[in-house]
This record gives sequence, C-alpha cells and structure tokens, in this order.
Amino acid sequence: MLNDVFVLDAIAHAYNFRESNRIGQPYADGIATGVYQMHTQYAPPGRPDLVLDQRTFDNDICDPDLTGDVIFGESHTDATIYHELPLYGYFKDGGSPLWVGEKMRERWPGRVFLYGGVSPHQPNALDRVDELVEKHKVSGIKLYPHDMISGELRSYTIDDEKLLYPIFEKVRKHGLRTVAIHKAIVMGPVPIEPYFPFEVGAAARAFPDLNFEIVHGGWAFMEETVAQMQWHPNITVSTEGTTALLARSPRKFLEIVGTLMMNGFGDRILWAMGGLVGHSRWYEEAFWKIEMPRDLVEGYGFPELTEEAKRNILGLNAARLLGLSDNQINKTMSSGEYAKPRRLMEPYSTLKRAAA
Repeated sequence: MLNDVFVLDAIAHAYNFRESNRIGQPYADGIATGVYQMHTQYAPPGRPDLVLDQRTFDNDICDPDLTGDVIFGESHTDATIYHELPLYGYFKDGGSPLWVGEKMRERWPGRVFLYGGVSPHQPNALDRVDELVEKHKVSGIKLYPHDMISGELRSYTIDDEKLLYPIFEKVRKHGLRTVAIHKAIVMGPVPIEPYFPFEVGAAARAFPDLNFEIVHGGWAFMEETVAQMQWHPNITVSTEGTTALLARSPRKFLEIVGTLMMNGFGDRILWAMGGLVGHSRWYEEAFWKIEMPRDLVEGYGFPELTEEAKRNILGLNAARLLGLSDNQINKTMSSGEYAKPRRLMEPYSTLKRAAA
C-alpha cells in the first residue's frame, strides 16, 4: 500500500513539554494539555498501541531519531517539513525546537525541510529572519498568533503593516516562498480573535509572490477560509489537526476536504500530521482507502476523491510549493535507508527499544 505514492508531511513537530521547559503560564500548560488531548481524543478506536502515556509524550518525544523513525521508518511518509514553534515566551526553546529539525535534515538529507519560527513582537524579529535563512537554511517561516513578551501575552494579525510587513519583505528578499501561520485551533486560555483567518487575504494581496499557508485549515472558519482562497491564489491550507478527524469523525474530514475541492482548491491542500500527535501510518492508509460519500457527491456537488486527488494532497501539492522536480521526488522515494518499497517498523519501535 502506498509504495508508489509520494507522501510529504507538510508539518512535523517535536514537542518539548517538559516542566523545566515551560516558562509562560498558564499558557504553556494550555498548549501542552491541548496537544496531548488531541493525541488521545483523536486516536484511532481500538488502537491503544498508538497512544502514548502523558509522561512519555511530555518528556520523551523531542528527539530527532525518534521523530524521524516514526515518520519515515514506521509510516509511508517520504519527506517532511519540520516546523519550529516560535513560542519563546511559553517555552525556553519555543516548544518545537529548530535543532531537532536540523539534526533530522542532517541525518536524512533530501527528506527534511525546515520552516523557522519568528515571533514578531520579539525585538530581534527581523534579524531572526536573516539568521534563519543564512545560518539555518530554512525553506519558509512559521508564525504563531500569540507569544509572551516580558511577561505579557501579545498577539497580532498578519495584515499589520508596521509589525508584519517588514518581516514579509525580508522573507521575499531572501527568496523564500512560504509563510505558515497557525489559525483555527485555539490553544490555551487566550483570546480567540487572533486565530481567525480573516486578515490573511490582505497579506496575500500585499505580497502576491509569497504563499500564505493557513495551518489547521478547515478545522474552523470554513466559509471564511474559502472566501479568502477564492480571491487569493497564493493562499493554501495544511491539514494538521484536521487530519486527526479521520479517526473519529471521517465524514467531517471529508466535508472539509470536499468543500475545498468543490471550490477548485484541490491543488492547494497540504497533507500534515504535526509530528507524533498522531501516528502517521494509520491516517495515511485511512485516507488512501476512504471515498467521498455518495450523498455528498450527488446532493452537494462534491467531487470524487480520486487517486489523482489523493496523490496531490498527500504530497505533490507540497512538493510543488517547495520547488521539487520529478527527478528529486523519484530520488527521494527510491534511495537511502527508507527507499520504497520498505518494510515498516511497528509503532513507536524506537521508544520501546529505549524502554526495554
């Protein structure tokens, strides 16, 4: 299954929720609790082997070898984009530290790409863009709508011409193509307004040569997301979080994907898991087997979820954004220790060996 399908997970994290890493309260606890709730509440029914205990999840999964082994060795994923989290006021290292992605890229060149985190209210935000590109060789940047600055919760919208547009100018100057912004899923006891996607269109109009990726696209604000995408071809959505619905609410997942496809956005949907929030293999296989319900096709005009559509969503859409050629895709699939076809390891094999 999926042996000839290129799978590019557009968002991988390696969460560091150790108590010693949490510095911005109560918000750090809110993030940690919310992510673990997603891990447990949206796990596939009848698969306790895919659920980690909270101590392990909070303390042991921020590891490049473990993360890479789960994504590449235990799943069908061929490549991934590792996202640093720019929550520097919540967590000492931001919550999903860049060094993990760098170690993964070093071990698996050609399979791992990096998006570096920028916290716009931090005084060094513009210099941070330079550092991410020149030192860390990132392929895009990641934004989060909140951060703690000098003990105060600060938020922003990405149409802020004074705060955000200079960052986007830097991004464009360096030749990067994508700005990914967390939206839709509210994490912690924070104001909800910064999670609205309403202002993404303004930024997309101001920087038509950049791709603005709505992370968690469709989880909430579906109509508003569609309205933004209708008039701005440089807006995409990634399915981190939304993908988890396949396990417990597959029809809801299909309604989200079908709505996007019906409006002509099938080439702008990026498959994403978010690291070990869910075990990638189960969701990849579930998506490959699922079909659009007949009542949604006949009664709502949703398109069929064809093999071509699935291939685009699972990897080819993200590959195009990264500028990967067919030769690069084929080389990634056919070379190295995780060349296809490959025999997949059991879930969390690395963790189990370490505990033995």
